[in-house]
Amino acid sequence: MSKNDKTPKPQFLFEKRNYIVMFIGIACIAIGFILMAGGGSDDPNVWNEDINSFQRIRLAPTLIIIGLGIQIYAIMLNPKKRK
Repeated sequence: MSKNDKTPKPQFLFEKRNYIVMFIGIACIAIGFILMAGGGSDDPNVWNEDINSFQRIRLAPTLIIIGLGIQIYAIMLNPKKRK
């Protein structure tokens, strides 16, 4: 291989900023799933009212949807466009 070879350097599709925003989205989704977990009962004949709590019905799904929105934003974010 000679010094005159003009082989292009491999470039990543995303930059550091994109990956940081993606990590924030993944963390938001993970927190949503963690908040949604649990609340079951060992005895199928006993109803546990915790299953209908605000945390599981409203907060957790909202966090998951926000996390998915952050993921879409991270993918669409154009790091080349800086002021």
